Amino acid sequence: MDTLSPKERSERMSRVRNRDTKPELRVRRLVSGMGYRYRLQYKKVPGRPDLAFPGKKKAIFVHGCFWHRHPETGCPLARLPKSRLDFWMPKLDGNRARDIRKLEELRNLGWSALVVWECQLRDEGVLREIIREFLDTPRKPGPIPSP
Repeated sequence: MDTLSPKERSERMSRVRNRDTKPELRVRRLVSGMGYRYRLQYKKVPGRPDLAFPGKKKAIFVHGCFWHRHPETGCPLARLPKSRLDFWMPKLDGNRARDIRKLEELRNLGWSALVVWECQLRDEGVLREIIREFLDTPRKPGPIPSP
């Protein structure tokens, strides 16, 4: 049973953003502070990456653990809702399937992609090194790690 009225739930869901989220803004500040320049919501490649580096053919996606179903076991942010699972499961599973499809399309175009999960923002030092290694390492052909 939902604890909010339909009107309250609608208002709360209308505040969910698909760009310029707090995690995305934190990653953008971090990457910019590291001296990298990027394009936002780059429409010329599949999936419209949150940050794109066209010269390097690299992309960074910032995913919320709940909305994109973070597969890592034990991620507290990837929990399922307690109600209306018949609605949420297909929606969340569809998001995950779309993410995998778009990453594969990017790979087929010769791009590399990094998925930064919301829970990874807890340790900015580790995240900085992950991003630096990703952006400074020459592209390698092969499968993209699963999101």
